[in-house]
Amino acid sequence: MNEDLLFNAAPGGPPRYSHLSNKPVQYLAVADRHGQVIGYAWANDADDAAGWVIRKAGGDKAFNEGSVWAIKLHDAKARGLAPTAALAEMIQESDPTKRSHVVPGSLTEAANADVVRRLGNPT
Repeated sequence: MNEDLLFNAAPGGPPRYSHLSNKPVQYLAVADRHGQVIGYAWANDADDAAGWVIRKAGGDKAFNEGSVWAIKLHDAKARGLAPTAALAEMIQESDPTKRSHVVPGSLTEAANADVVRRLGNPT
């Protein structure tokens, strides 16, 4: 639970965003229907990179619900969306009545993906 949630594809499988970026990234927070943050989605177009970081404190519930957001990233890549366009789509399609949703106004920038990973898994 210390790394981005990845669903590795077999060779020749669907395309995936890179899970590495040392450049500035945009990220957003995702919360459950009670407002508790379960994780963070991040993206960087220059590296064609994006990922989902589970908030460790959210436990199994965050892990289970977070898989939905990781799949959204994979689907966006398969449709040819740039990583930050995938985040924009997540914001646009977010619905606070669902089991989880993008926290309104949470889109921001971090120095790199590791900063976002530390948000989800502080040491």
